[in-house]
Amino acid sequence: MDDLTLDTDEGPVTMRMGAWLNYDPVRIHRLIVRDKVLRVDTLEVLNPLVSKLRRADPDYYKKFMGLRLIIDYPGYSAGILAKIPFENDPVGFYKWWRKGKHEDKVYLSLGNQVILFQKVARMDPKMILKKDLDILK
Repeated sequence: MDDLTLDTDEGPVTMRMGAWLNYDPVRIHRLIVRDKVLRVDTLEVLNPLVSKLRRADPDYYKKFMGLRLIIDYPGYSAGILAKIPFENDPVGFYKWWRKGKHEDKVYLSLGNQVILFQKVARMDPKMILKKDLDILK
């Protein structure tokens, strides 16, 4: 892995990429995914980085993963991608996510919330909460 110099509170710091992954995984992830100023090998850097993100900053990890997060969902013996019940059983997912108080388990962007609320409002209008209907207006 190559050396990388980044500005920190203490001034410019140069470390090998592996050291940066341990020192500041969220910053490195943002540079790769959001800012797209770093190009890295998926197997060598990105996969270990995602693993480190889970431990270093669980909230950032959940936001990044969104519907790709593996969850324990009723009716499945093993964890599944949140996207599966979101798409195949929107009313059940809504019940689990909103009414089952699992909002902290899966991050839904505003766009995904709107999609979910629209599906639930169409399929089972009595199920949806008033605050969620207000978002659709």
